[in-house]
Amino acid sequence: MKVISRLILCLALSPLAQAATPEQTELLKQLRLPAGFRISIFADNLPTARSLALGDDGVVYVGSHEGSVYAVQDKDGDGLAEKRYLIAENLYMPNGVAYKNNTLYVAEVNRIIRFDTIKEHLAQPPKPQVVFDQFPSDQHHGWKYLRFGPDGKLYTAVGAPCNICEPEKPIYASLVRLNADGSQFEILANGIRNSVGFDWEPRTGHLFFNDNGRDYLGDDLPPEELNEWSRVGEHFGFPYCHAGTIADKQMPAVKTCAQTTAPAWKYKAHIAPLGLRFYTGSQFPADYYKQLFVAQHGSWNRSQAQGYQVALVKFSEGKPYSETPFITGWLTPKGEVLGRPVDILQMPDSSLLISDDRIGVIYKVEYQK
Repeated sequence: MKVISRLILCLALSPLAQAATPEQTELLKQLRLPAGFRISIFADNLPTARSLALGDDGVVYVGSHEGSVYAVQDKDGDGLAEKRYLIAENLYMPNGVAYKNNTLYVAEVNRIIRFDTIKEHLAQPPKPQVVFDQFPSDQHHGWKYLRFGPDGKLYTAVGAPCNICEPEKPIYASLVRLNADGSQFEILANGIRNSVGFDWEPRTGHLFFNDNGRDYLGDDLPPEELNEWSRVGEHFGFPYCHAGTIADKQMPAVKTCAQTTAPAWKYKAHIAPLGLRFYTGSQFPADYYKQLFVAQHGSWNRSQAQGYQVALVKFSEGKPYSETPFITGWLTPKGEVLGRPVDILQMPDSSLLISDDRIGVIYKVEYQK
């Protein structure tokens, strides 16, 4: 990767970004990317902005932790969303959003709802319809990521209701899918403590997902995981085995590490990998094509913080083989946290959007030759 340089970053004015706050200004001064890349504020005033989904006409739907779902739109194509709509509020941690056939799907902790004919009703959204309401209501690791898979089904994950425990029901610590109408619900895999991001590898079509490891094993254990799902019934270790090799001494040996699926890639401990996206656009240089961008939300329980970046995980023949920083600076050398990246979305112009739930913004990343 080329030498990373400090960039001059832009903050255009709009109803969503009337002026940069001191916090935003300090943050933008700190961010560093590879040479040739440019980052700007795409939208702000989005409290606890989390997962992103692309609709029609460049509309971007935004889930959150604080109960609201938003839509933002850059109608004039100047790189800044001048329209902001409140789609819903007072929901139960509506982290996950997905879009298909003019319908917005939202994953709350305990259910999936949908908003029909949404693109014609952004200013006056319709009453939501319940798609599925059989998820547990536990808030601990209950927030969900939501995506449509290549098979047209909705995929999400149900986290473990604890740091480390044996879940009482199979639905906990699982990867699941269902039809868009809520039918044919099935559990695909278990042993997944807390996954809030996944995508399909473009060469193989395999599903890769992040998993956040347990706490209180020390600063450097266990590694966070990038996993590859391949068959119904797989078990990825939690709570008995972490990162494929670390047996948990607090748990009975119900499953050995050899009986679980090891990670495809191991990140550093506690960096909290969340959203991820395989890049399939044409704007970035060729060596980024079909490579994986990962939002690393950052540690909260380490003596020295780490993460707080977007990383690039390089793939060859469908398998990860290296990891390097792509955007850094949200964590200052003095340990001050300026922002926390959450999700990544590829836009029709092949730029990337990145949400930040700490300061409630969406960044836009472009490459200029």
